Amino acid sequence: MRTSYRTIFVYLGIIAFAVLFLLPFLGSVHLFDWDEINFAESAREMIITGDYITVQIDFEPFWEKPPLFFWLQVLSMKMFGINEFAARFPNFLCGIASLVMLYYLGRRIYGNRFGLLWILSYGSAILPFFYFKSGIIDPWFNLFIFMGIAWFIFYQDPERKRSRIFNIVLSAFFFGLAILTKGPVAILIFVVCFMVFLAIKRFRLSTSAGHVGLFILVLALTGGTWFFLQVLNGNSHIMKDFIDYQLRLLSTEDAGHSGFFGYHFVVVLLGVFPASVIAMKSFTKKTENTELQRLFRQWMYIMFWVVIILFTVVKTKILHYSSLTYFPLTFLAAWVWEKWIDRKIEISGWQVVLILIIALIHAGLVIAVSLMATHPDWLLAKDFAFLDSFARGALEAGVHWSGYEWFIGVFMILGVAFAAIQILRRNPAGMLILHLVTLLFVAASIYIFTSRIEGYSQRTAIKFYKGLRGQDVYVNTLGYKSYAQLFYFDKQPGDEGFDDSVDRLMTIDLDRDAYFVIKVNNKDRYLERYPELEVLDEKNGFVFTVKRAVLRDDKRE
Repeated sequence: MRTSYRTIFVYLGIIAFAVLFLLPFLGSVHLFDWDEINFAESAREMIITGDYITVQIDFEPFWEKPPLFFWLQVLSMKMFGINEFAARFPNFLCGIASLVMLYYLGRRIYGNRFGLLWILSYGSAILPFFYFKSGIIDPWFNLFIFMGIAWFIFYQDPERKRSRIFNIVLSAFFFGLAILTKGPVAILIFVVCFMVFLAIKRFRLSTSAGHVGLFILVLALTGGTWFFLQVLNGNSHIMKDFIDYQLRLLSTEDAGHSGFFGYHFVVVLLGVFPASVIAMKSFTKKTENTELQRLFRQWMYIMFWVVIILFTVVKTKILHYSSLTYFPLTFLAAWVWEKWIDRKIEISGWQVVLILIIALIHAGLVIAVSLMATHPDWLLAKDFAFLDSFARGALEAGVHWSGYEWFIGVFMILGVAFAAIQILRRNPAGMLILHLVTLLFVAASIYIFTSRIEGYSQRTAIKFYKGLRGQDVYVNTLGYKSYAQLFYFDKQPGDEGFDDSVDRLMTIDLDRDAYFVIKVNNKDRYLERYPELEVLDEKNGFVFTVKRAVLRDDKRE
């Protein structure tokens, strides 16, 4: 397919969209615990130690993730410094790459209009937009898996037999990158999807042993290189720990991330709005014009259901576990959208009602948060279950609210209501208005609320860590897990073999002061357990303490 000037213009428009909506304020808010700070800290420690092979946290091997995303963050930090912008910049690039890829695939399979509808469906959905402004691994992981599946579909296309080797090599290469990004769960997802596809095809597939061997070879060379290097470097125990961790995620409620059985169905329904509602009309027997279109749509159904069911069964419930569904779901929504424009599918009244209900949920949440935040005394006077002592302390933070933030919610309600009326009238502009209103709502909500939420949840503690930078002290937390003290204190490697864990610091005489941050709901318990702690301050739900040094000139034990 030759690239026209119009196509080039679209690609430039995608880049302009990303710069306009995804780039602004990318580094204006502190990184959030756990994941954002965790990953940025691993990249920071790579730079400090010069060890770009072993992933570390607190200068100890970190077996939970492979290194590719951290390498991207390292490159970013080399360009922009070790800061929030650099930590999130790789996902800004992923946003561009994802939208470009969707347009390319949509245009290649269905045509230019479908490509545009797909990027509108994906780019205006709530969670996909949010993830591209974050510093977590999943956007790149999902993109690599999706590209691996896409080129595997191209491999199966009977009209492109001459490029089969190229397609199978590219598919294996992308799956290998996915493994290097987050681990072998990428292959697990592909294998399950492939087995479902084989069952539908009654286990008849046109391939050869040579192509299978080539796929495995490229996959092993791309995705297995880092694992092989770890073994050569004598770190085979990291591989065992890595595998044990992956199995634990699948079989237990790791790190307290539990949830009800239908958790991911609700996340996808509300988080990939409005595509999640529009896509419901895609479950139809309408035929496709080409075999590639039939294959691609079939794989999108398989991919969606495999991911949503797999992570429904998995015990650990984390928001981004179902994020791979965003690609097939927005594809199906774009498919319905195009068929609706051509009057081959009708948007039902119940779908319009559901769109209004979900819009009301999102808008109502924004309005409720805005009103409660501007009337904290009213909120603190209530006996809500979520208002424990830490939450009450956090609400005392001096976060500025203008008092007009609730208008975003009103804009969402009015905009979606107007769009719904136009959709019912079969005005094609109605669908476009729905997506643009959602896009503006999400963008405005992120810009306005993210910083304020961070002001309540962690900013006071992070300012404390930053205030200790450069001082010859220990810094840690008591009673809760955090990576913020590592990144924002700018912790440096300690003496080899010295244990600076909390338990150890509390049982020895110190050569330097040790500062500990406690959440106020754990204050009495830890001050009673460690009477040597001196309380420095208590602010916004955090208690700042210190254990004073005794042996400043002696060697450590």
